[in-house]
This record gives sequence, C-alpha cells and structure tokens, in this order.
Amino acid sequence: MKTPLYLGPREKTVEESAKPKIAAPPDASQAATGPQGRRSIDRLCIDTIRTLSMDAVQQANSGHPGTPMALAPVIYTLWQRFLRFDPADPTWPDRDRFVLSNGHASMLLYSMLHLAGVTAVDDRGEPTGEAAVTIDDIKHFREIDSKCPGHPEYGLTSGVETTTGPLGQGCATSVGMAMAGRWLAQHFNRPDFVLFDHDVYAFCGDGDMMEGITSEAASLAGHLMLGNLCWIYDSNRITIEGHTDLAFSEDVAARFLAYGWSVHRVGDANDIERMAEAIEIFRRTHKVPTLIVAESHIGYGAPHKHDTSAAHGEPLGEEEIRLAKRNYGWPEDAKFLVPDGVREHFRRGIGRRGHELRKAWLARVEAYRARHPDLAGQLEKMQKCELPDGWDGELPGFAADPKGLASRDSSAKVQNAIAAHFPWLIGGAADLAPSTKTRLTFEAAGDFEADKYGGRNLHFGIREHAMGAIVNGLALSKIRAYDSSFLIFSDYMKPAIRLGALMGLPVVHIFTHDSIGLGQDGPTHQPVEQLISLRAVPGIVTLRPADANEVVEAWRVVIRLKHQPACLVLSRQPLPTFDRKRYASAAGVARGAYVLADAEKGRPAVIMMGTGSEVALCVEVYERLEQEGIAARVVSMPSWELFEQQDRAYRDSVLPPDITARVSIEEGSVIGWDRYVGSTGAMIGMHSFGSSAPIKDLMKKFGFTPEKLLAAAKQQIARAREKAA
Repeated sequence: MKTPLYLGPREKTVEESAKPKIAAPPDASQAATGPQGRRSIDRLCIDTIRTLSMDAVQQANSGHPGTPMALAPVIYTLWQRFLRFDPADPTWPDRDRFVLSNGHASMLLYSMLHLAGVTAVDDRGEPTGEAAVTIDDIKHFREIDSKCPGHPEYGLTSGVETTTGPLGQGCATSVGMAMAGRWLAQHFNRPDFVLFDHDVYAFCGDGDMMEGITSEAASLAGHLMLGNLCWIYDSNRITIEGHTDLAFSEDVAARFLAYGWSVHRVGDANDIERMAEAIEIFRRTHKVPTLIVAESHIGYGAPHKHDTSAAHGEPLGEEEIRLAKRNYGWPEDAKFLVPDGVREHFRRGIGRRGHELRKAWLARVEAYRARHPDLAGQLEKMQKCELPDGWDGELPGFAADPKGLASRDSSAKVQNAIAAHFPWLIGGAADLAPSTKTRLTFEAAGDFEADKYGGRNLHFGIREHAMGAIVNGLALSKIRAYDSSFLIFSDYMKPAIRLGALMGLPVVHIFTHDSIGLGQDGPTHQPVEQLISLRAVPGIVTLRPADANEVVEAWRVVIRLKHQPACLVLSRQPLPTFDRKRYASAAGVARGAYVLADAEKGRPAVIMMGTGSEVALCVEVYERLEQEGIAARVVSMPSWELFEQQDRAYRDSVLPPDITARVSIEEGSVIGWDRYVGSTGAMIGMHSFGSSAPIKDLMKKFGFTPEKLLAAAKQQIARAREKAA
C-alpha cells in the first residue's frame, strides 16, 4: 500500500487571498473576449458557472448560491481537464462518474451540464439529440416539472448519476460505484482487452463529513483499497447555523489518513493548477482512495461573505449579485449570460476528449465481442437490464411439510439457485450473513476483498447506513445488487431505501427476523412498525412470503423488477410448507394476494387474511371451521403493493365486497389493515412493543394463537349475520 500523502498547509500571499489564481490555459491561443475586455478562457468559464448559478437561485428566490460560486473553479478543472465523460452519450458504461453529494449546490452541476453540452437520453439510455439542460431549464430552476429541481434527481436530468440531497448519501453511493468499477473490471477485463477502467469522483462538504453514513462508507472504502475513488471535500467551514466551530472541530484529514486514504490539500479552491496537480496524483494512486481537501470561501466574490445565510441557503439579492458581478468584471445587469467562446471551449475540452475515449471504447467492445462472445453477451444484457438465459432453470420446489423451513432458509436455497446462473447478481450483509442466510455458497462465488474484486459475496461490516447507499451505487452501475440485515435494522437503512425507490433502482433488500417470533432477543430486536414503514415508501415492492414455495415465487417477482426496489421479509422460525395439491398454487404471489384456501361448499362466511408466518394460523383455523361446517376463505397477502396494482375485478374476486366478516392477522402494527378488513373487521396485530421470552410464550401473550383467531372469526360471522337479519 502506498503511504498516504498529505500536502500540508502553505501560506497564501496577499494576491492569492484577494483574487483567484488563474494559470495560462492549455489552449491559451483560444482565449476569448469576455464581458470586460480580454481575459483568460479559464476564468471566463468559471465565472459563467458562478453567474448562471447566482441568477438561477435569484430568479427562483430559493436555493444555495454560495457553494456553486466557491466550487466553480474545482468543477471546471475536473470536468474540462480530467473527466472521462462524453457529453454526447452520458450513459457510456466506462465513463467516469461524478457525484454531487452536497446536492444543495445543484446549480453547480446544472450549469456544468448545460455548458458542457450534455445530451438528454431516453428511458433506454439512448441519446435523443436534445440538450439535457437548456438555458430555459436553468431559468426555471426549482419550478414545477423543471429539469433543474432543487436537488439533483437521477432519471429526471441526464448527466445526473445519482439522486442526492440528504447529506452523506452521495458519498456512500459513490463507494458503491467504485466497488462496481472494480468488480466490472475483474469480471470483464481480459489481458488483451480493458473494458472497465473508470474513476469515481464525489464532491462533498462539511455537512457530509458530519453525517455518520460518510464515516461508515469511507472506512469501508479504505479497507477495500478502492484506488478508483476520489472525494473532493469543500472545506468552507460554514453550515446553515453558522461557522463549523459551533459543532465540528475534528481534523478531517487525519481521520481519513486513519481510514487508509491518501489525503491532499489545496489551500485555495480557486487555484486550478494546484487542484489539477492533486487530481493528477490521485490518477497515479491505484491502491487507496483519495481525499482532496479544497479550502474555499462560500459565496466567493460576494462582497459580504461574512453573511453566511445569504451565501449558503438563500438568494444573494439583486444588489449583492450586481456587486459580485462587478467583482468578476461581469456586466452587472446581464442575466443568464453565456459569453461567446465558453461553450466552444468545453466542446474542445471535455467534448472532444470524451468523444475520442468513447469511440475507442466502442471499437474495443466490437473486437471483444468477436474474441469473448459469452462475456460480451453478459455485458449487453446487463446494460439493458435484461435477465440472463436460464436464470430460473434450477429453482427448487418444496414438498408439503408440517415442520417446514424458516423462510430465510428456503430463500437461501432459491437465491443460490438463481445466482449460479446470474453472473452479475452480487451482494452481502451487514455482518449478518450467517443469520440472514444470504451468503452465496456455490464454488465460484468467492468474496469481494481488497485486490480480489471478482468475488460476489460482499462484506459490509456493521455499517447498515452505508450498506443501503452502497448497493444503490452498485445498481446505478447496472449490477444486480442485494443487501441483507434484520428487519429491525431497516430503520438504519431507510434514507437509502427511500432514495433507491425515488430513483427506481432494482435493489433487493433481504430482511430476516421478521417479527416477535425471533423470541428472546426482546423488543429491541423485534420489529413492530417496520413493515408498515416499508409499505409506506412509494415505489417499493414489499413481500412477506408464507411458506417455502411462496419464497420461490417472491424471488421470481423481484428478479424480474427493472425499475423498483424490493424488500423480502423472511422468518427466523420454521414455517409449515403447505400442501399445494390441497391448497392453491403459490404462483398467486405475483398478484400480491390470492385465495389460498376456499370454502369447499357455498360462499365463505368469513375471510381470514395474513402474511408470512401468520398465514399458517389462518389455515389451521380454516380447517377447524370447515370441520364445524362453517365455510371460510384464507387469503395470503404477501405484497400489498402488488395486490393494489391488480384490476378491480381481480381484487374483488379475492376480497368480495359483500363479504364483510373479515379478520387480518400479522405480527406487526395493524395500521393499514383496515383498508382490507373494512371498518367493522377485526385486526389481530401488535399495539405495543414486544417482549423477551420464548416464542410460544410471546405468541400466547400477544394473541397470535389459533384460539384467538378462531374466536375473532366467529365473532365476525355473528356480527355479519346479525346485521343481515
């Protein structure tokens, strides 16, 4: 491992403190005439980024102008001189990734996307020929349906690699992207063909550095020696409440040195040559990730920089903007001005470089396809989010068994059967794989480790916060990723789960220990509100299968998802495997809810419904009622979301509106079940936290027994008959 390098502080001259240092550009002969006489093209481009950002925030009367003003020289240097990115094809697979973790500075990125001439892409990732961000889009910053929303949104604005805003999420997601880059290189590259060799850059600020998720992600990145990862830390020492001295005084550089990162310092963010030197050092550092600490003045050029609220979280105001533009040598009343020569300069820089790099890559792919057709086929399917041939060819079936299997155990069998035929399905657990049963056990699976990046078992350590964001980064790189933990710890992962849903990423979150049925670990580990919490997130498919064959069908569902994350919620305790010759096929899982057992004669007098382990209770009570001559129906409801997607005719066939005698049973919060049982139905569930005790005692204490369910069913039948009479 290389010894981390820290370029320590240096004294700044008066001239450096007073104005930005702009070195002669590589193509100095192309210097343009700016708004106030001849000037460096570098300076002209930087100030264009700044003024576009100021004008957009002012027109929206909302947003953060300060950070875009301060970091304009940094993003200009990175994009114009280094970034392997073709604006004409922003989804080119081997492009460098740029993540704006401090997403409140979104105008910094929108300005860059516009000036670099980034092309929009359609839903398939194909360039449309239209601009990703036009001047008109910038003029409508933060307005309804704008391509320039308040924080960058993946899928809405081409060139945005991930949705950011909640601080720290972008940093952790970039670690996933860097891990993906290493895995892709190990899996696809051959001695005669290098298909993947890109880097990942992330901008972050003091807020990112304070969030715990950033520390988790940085620790793992250092451990994995991700030399393709570079974070550029805007150390401006300002947050919304004021100077960082209020709450933040640690030595960030020392912290990252302890993580095993290479650390460099640029004493003035305006010093583009020193920034270029630091990036060059990163590009030569292959064994460890890099942190570049860039010291900046938030709202550079604004005359009242001590007024941090204006520069950080509010528009500057018309007078401040005029004074800032005067300081830049800009026409004071010009708005959304892009001087002649600026767009052309970007075309000659990032545009030409990116085009040539992509063109060479496409030529390599064509030759690669002739030499390695199987791998080329995998790459094509992966990029198109298609499934490999034969992925479901060895899915197991489970015979009826009253003892059954824990759904975490049946899931392990199904997952391994799929993964053996799905080369880019990779993932892991937050130190819980032996409990969640998510380790891939077939011989070729292997472990993803430092300098051994081809393994498919990831080890996140006890870092649930970062794990959720890292798998988002993997998915954004077209890898089919999963993670796993106990259901209770989904709370730690919720911000990343939510962002994954917002982006439409097909991540699979595998959660075990799904109820109070985990027993003596007690209420700290017994999930009560987590199921309804996940169901409340738009865009997620949550599945809680009732037996081993429902697990098979649940995996069929989640593997086919292309634009939705899924949560598999699995049990620790054994679940009986239903006799599918007597009861309905588990294929009904695909529709979210289905009639598992129905009245043998006539119309059911009562409907009992549940998910997971509680469905077995419904079946047991169903058999008792049938023996007593009472017609009943059992509905297994593994996924509310999938059920709600069905047409009204199907939903009414499962839950006929005229059958009002209904009981739901689930070892979680009852919130939401009223939509299915109706205003007069019974709901058996949790109304408090759990308790530490053996599972049988817990079931009795909290009412998850056949006797309780049977009594509730008969009460519902009696009520319905009384009402009918």
